[in-house]
Amino acid sequence: MKPITIEYALKTTWQLITNMYNEKAAAYDSTMAMGFTLLSIDAEGTPSTALGPKMGMEPTSLSRILNSMEERGYIERKPNPNDGRGVLIYLTEQGKEKRDISKQTVIEFNNSIIDNMDEEKMKHFFEVTEFIKSKVEHNELITIK
Repeated sequence: MKPITIEYALKTTWQLITNMYNEKAAAYDSTMAMGFTLLSIDAEGTPSTALGPKMGMEPTSLSRILNSMEERGYIERKPNPNDGRGVLIYLTEQGKEKRDISKQTVIEFNNSIIDNMDEEKMKHFFEVTEFIKSKVEHNELITIK
């Protein structure tokens, strides 16, 4: 059997998780990206300019998601009272309901993994992911010459 790369293992696993979440979200007229966005919006409102970096998304992609969420009545945009140039994103009542569903789905998934995996293996999993994130953030893994 051919050995797999770290990238392949991460990408294929994440793709399966994404598909699972999208399938669950479709039953609630939503998507995984919308659920992630709902979970990233603070109760007191989130500046639209802070949301992209918080989620690690490009502005164009986030803009499409926010427009779709606004059309469905999950969010509303209001002028930022502290900065007349800015906009705050707020969850509507419907958005709060969708957020609760998203949160419960994420908790259920996480609990099902944790309940079925050895505690030591979970500790190592998080150590490895933190190591990878740290090295990538500090550009310490690949030296292009």
